[in-house]
Amino acid sequence: MTTKTDIKKKFKKWSNNFDLTLGDVFGIILRTLKLLTNFFAILVFLGGLFGAGVGFGYIASLFDSVKVPESAALVSQVSELTRISKVVYSDNSLISEVNSDLLRIPVGGDAISDNLKHAVIATEDETFETHNGVVPKAVIRAALGSAGIGSSSGGSTLTQQLIKQQVVGDAPTFTRKANEIVSALALERSMNKEEILTAYLNVSPFGRNFQGKNIAGAEEAARGLFGKAAAELSVPQAAFIAGLPQSPIVYSPYSSNGTFKSDENMAFGIERQKAVLYNMYRSGYLKKEEYDAYLTYDIKQDFLQPQPVTADTKDYLYYAVMEEAEAAMYNYLVKRDQVSANDLKNDKTISAYKDLAKQELSQGGYTITSTVDKGLYSAMQSVVADYGNVLDYGGGLVETGSVVLDNQTGAILGFIGGRNYRENQNNHALDTVRSPGSTVKPFLVYGVAIDQGLMGSASILSNYPTTFYDGTPIMHGASRGTGMMDLQKALNTSANIPAFWTYKLLQEKGVNVKSYMDKMNYKIPLYDIESLPLGGGAETTVAGNTNAYQTLANNGIYNEKYIVEKITAHDGTVVYQHEAKPIQVYSVEAASIMTHLMRGVLASGETSTFASRLAGINPAAASKDLVGKTGTSNDTADVWLMVSSPRITIGTWAGHDDNTGMDFYTGYNNNAAYVSYLISTLYNTNPSLFDGQFTLSDGVIASSVMSSTGMTPGTTTYNGRSFTVSGGMTTSYWAKNGAPVTNYNFMIGGTPSDRTRAWNTLFPPKDPPKEPSKPKPNSSSTTEEKNNN
Repeated sequence: MTTKTDIKKKFKKWSNNFDLTLGDVFGIILRTLKLLTNFFAILVFLGGLFGAGVGFGYIASLFDSVKVPESAALVSQVSELTRISKVVYSDNSLISEVNSDLLRIPVGGDAISDNLKHAVIATEDETFETHNGVVPKAVIRAALGSAGIGSSSGGSTLTQQLIKQQVVGDAPTFTRKANEIVSALALERSMNKEEILTAYLNVSPFGRNFQGKNIAGAEEAARGLFGKAAAELSVPQAAFIAGLPQSPIVYSPYSSNGTFKSDENMAFGIERQKAVLYNMYRSGYLKKEEYDAYLTYDIKQDFLQPQPVTADTKDYLYYAVMEEAEAAMYNYLVKRDQVSANDLKNDKTISAYKDLAKQELSQGGYTITSTVDKGLYSAMQSVVADYGNVLDYGGGLVETGSVVLDNQTGAILGFIGGRNYRENQNNHALDTVRSPGSTVKPFLVYGVAIDQGLMGSASILSNYPTTFYDGTPIMHGASRGTGMMDLQKALNTSANIPAFWTYKLLQEKGVNVKSYMDKMNYKIPLYDIESLPLGGGAETTVAGNTNAYQTLANNGIYNEKYIVEKITAHDGTVVYQHEAKPIQVYSVEAASIMTHLMRGVLASGETSTFASRLAGINPAAASKDLVGKTGTSNDTADVWLMVSSPRITIGTWAGHDDNTGMDFYTGYNNNAAYVSYLISTLYNTNPSLFDGQFTLSDGVIASSVMSSTGMTPGTTTYNGRSFTVSGGMTTSYWAKNGAPVTNYNFMIGGTPSDRTRAWNTLFPPKDPPKEPSKPKPNSSSTTEEKNNN
């Protein structure tokens, strides 16, 4: 075992060769370590300089691109307080003023206590009296932060905070920061310190008052928290208010409904007040004995007792318009501020601009012009109030939603959000998603097949009994299928099996059905669900479904639904204007054939008593050219009726919010009656909306076909025998190609045995051809939505 003595002897023997002592060696080691440390320090320093250089270079480039604001305009901006925004109908009549929920009483500097001024300066900007709007070290910190060295944020001066609140917002981007700094420097040359401080104290947010309302400005804060003027604030009261701007909602003693927060949550604001008192003491505004005395003062005893808040008087219309307006304002602000795509990857940036959009609309004096027709909207509300009860069948209140779209623009002219907004705030027209049932058949299945030239208006489809891949029978109500039927009959009855086989044909031909739906923003998660052509696996809003029918009624041209026409600033500047972006989804020929077929759906009365009911209450309206389709989901949980005139499309849904089923005849009778009242009222309000006639496009190919096969006359051969089909003739309209010559596989869909049965029907006296059976095609399946009508 090696001992310390052995180590020393070995070292002495080794060191004699170099004339070194043990101390010398340790000294060498220490000096080497120091040199290595200094080397790495130099590397870090040089890296820091390089990073700082990059940061400063980046910041410099930002400043170079910032335009110095004009003095008078800048002063006007920072001094400008809340303006009332409003939402108006398409004729500019008032819908409602925009909820600002912001109380503010601007006052002069002499009406604000020195206690509050001192508290704010000591807490927010202790060098306020001496700087020129910006503290240089904060700018340096931002430059270093841009290179990843330290934080890019820093304490803003009161001047910068004023600019942030009134001019540039608080998005965490360097572009915004550069604008803030340049504007702050410019403002200090245009306003004196007292004016800047007064402006800051008049615009800053101070949380909530004793009614739970948002407050801004020192005067409103003093009155809303302590029931006194800003000039009368004591030191503890001033300290509490001065601490609020850092996090107004957190530090406020009141909740959104005006009640006191719990002691635990109220403690945040009280601790903040104590920090402000310390800042005042540290800055020389308080003596030690004053600080000690105020530190123990119970500020809670000064808070006003809570009072109830006023109930919200807005409804479906206001919130629908505001939701779209906020999205439009967000896009405008992002574009105005040239926010980069990289910055928009930051959730904080997105959140900041969404908040700014709401603030702009609530406080900026904007006019939000909606597309909604006042007379039409009012009439629709009267319908749901007076006739909504016809939907009820004994199983409880049935909710409903309706939308009226302008076919040529996609503008929402009116809607019904529900039976009663006060009792149910779900917007069943624009927000609630439900199963569309068989309403998908015209635009998802048959419209696409016609557009692809795979069928004509008189094509024959299989309605022979069949099953999904898992063996579940495809039902139509209580029926398992009947035999053959033409496309018009399949639509009139909303038969499920023909739609099933037509969708399979689209899949076999490799047709990209998804591309059609995507063009209409119709979201469907999976396209290989067997029951999709019956509505299975799909969910949509009433507005979304109506938009699809608008496309068919508008010669195949989709115009995305919208409810905000424009947003105008208080000075008349239009900051947002809706721009139409029409998309040709179906050919004009296919769309016109589809509307031609849907005229027969309503007239037949097979799935709805709507036509006869409308004729009974309003013959003039019933005489107009109306086309449409019904839809019902499993267990009658959803019932639909879509109706189009050449000018407008009306979509209506009814059901329970909890998806429970309704009476089997709810769609056939109840919803039909309700929609007949709705259409009648719309017609009486504006008959011109029902003018015009649906016509077949000039490009439609009219083929003379046999009623029995849907194809032109011809002879087909099977197993060496020829069969000539004859009989009644009819016209079949095709979007392209025209009808083919009759062949053995004239029927769309069906199994080999179904085709044999079909030929048995055509040639009952003779020995019909027999085709060898083939294996059933393999496909995915679902049991969802199998009995839709």
